[in-house]
Amino acid sequence: MRKLDLILGAVIGFLNGIFFFFFLNQIAPQIIFLKSILPYLWVLILIFPFLGALAIFIGYLIGKKFSIFFQAVKFFLVGTLNTFIDLGVLNFFIWITGFAKGIFYAIFKTISFLSATANSYLWNKYWTFEKRKKPESREFLKFLIVTTIGLLINVGVASFIVNVIGPQFGISEKIWATIGAIIAAFFAFVWNFLSSKFIVFKK
Repeated sequence: MRKLDLILGAVIGFLNGIFFFFFLNQIAPQIIFLKSILPYLWVLILIFPFLGALAIFIGYLIGKKFSIFFQAVKFFLVGTLNTFIDLGVLNFFIWITGFAKGIFYAIFKTISFLSATANSYLWNKYWTFEKRKKPESREFLKFLIVTTIGLLINVGVASFIVNVIGPQFGISEKIWATIGAIIAAFFAFVWNFLSSKFIVFKK
């Protein structure tokens, strides 16, 4: 394993910690539990780099037997950063404009989604799948299409589980909605990873 992989895992963890810290600071005043621990949330910025490097180390060890697993771990770490960039950019625009709905929200969400997609493209191209060629508009377009399909899979699977299947085993609607989101995220992750590996960044 290269030291660079550990360093980049820690860097992603650090960036995630910063985004997560500011995200929680935005919502903490509305949540009693978070409000009480607000002064201590900065610790996340110290913890997340360690978690990022640890994930890379574990991914490397398992990847010795299953090579695809190491790439999957890197892809997952990049995905967490994309999520926080998406939320961070969106909340930044809401914060500076005061608009949280209507056409402006749609514009802000488009910008935040494209920002996260561009970040994902660069990290996955050069780090996860280690393609050294310069960025190409055609390649980025394919990545954007794959990511958009992943978004549709995510929303579609979650909606099917929540709205069509409905709560099972006596589980409440709120918990079932979370279960639906988790299952959908798994399907979207599998699609995004395999499509990126074998379509967008194939060697």
